[in-house]
Amino acid sequence: MATFDELVAEGDAVALDGWDFSWFEGRATEERPSWGYAGLIGQRSSTVDSMLDVQTGGGEVLATIPRAPAVLAATESWPPNIDVARRTLEPLGGKVVEAPDEGPLPFPDASFELVVSRLPTVTVWPEIARVLRPGGSYLSQQVGAGSNRELTDFMMGPQPVNPIRSTERAEAEAEAAGLVVTDLRHESLRVEFFDVAAVVHFLRKVLWTVPGFTVDGYRDRLVAMHEHITEHGSFLAHSQRFLIEARREA
Repeated sequence: MATFDELVAEGDAVALDGWDFSWFEGRATEERPSWGYAGLIGQRSSTVDSMLDVQTGGGEVLATIPRAPAVLAATESWPPNIDVARRTLEPLGGKVVEAPDEGPLPFPDASFELVVSRLPTVTVWPEIARVLRPGGSYLSQQVGAGSNRELTDFMMGPQPVNPIRSTERAEAEAEAAGLVVTDLRHESLRVEFFDVAAVVHFLRKVLWTVPGFTVDGYRDRLVAMHEHITEHGSFLAHSQRFLIEARREA
């Protein structure tokens, strides 16, 4: 059995490029939302002639669509992900453009019939509304308020839940940008970590869970986490996810 130091070193060495979580297989599990985001965007992509994926990561989810529309574009802000996304989406004819998460989106007004985004760090609703064609829709799966708060609190002590990611705020901001919210769903999903290496890699990859996380800075809490998992078999948290769809009226 690997020691604490070996597990921490392993989790700290995993590459962070892309948005592929396959490394966690056998080491952590996360329940998936019932709505099936990849399937939804796959269905929608076959009914439109232009589509934009905002903050595509490595393009892994967008690459699952069965048919690419005539115009397919994606944005990404992190340089290592941009190279991965371009390779991933090249077979679909997708164009990947570097753009900051906070906007603006580097496209003319009314460019896309469908805009999608999975787990965006921030949603700039006025920009989403601007690039949508009249009658077009934005479909997004997002991180909800208090996601994985059990993990955050274990590492940092009890923390207040930031309402910035609440469904109420998302709906209000979409409507303020002139969009009509046509679907809004929320689910709390089981997340389980089976070794401290998985915790380390997760905290390095999902930066907002423990802002400023480093192995050295949180070594004492990682020791406590390792002891907890050794005693109980896993560490249990709950991710918060919501699906929102908003339409620009014709």
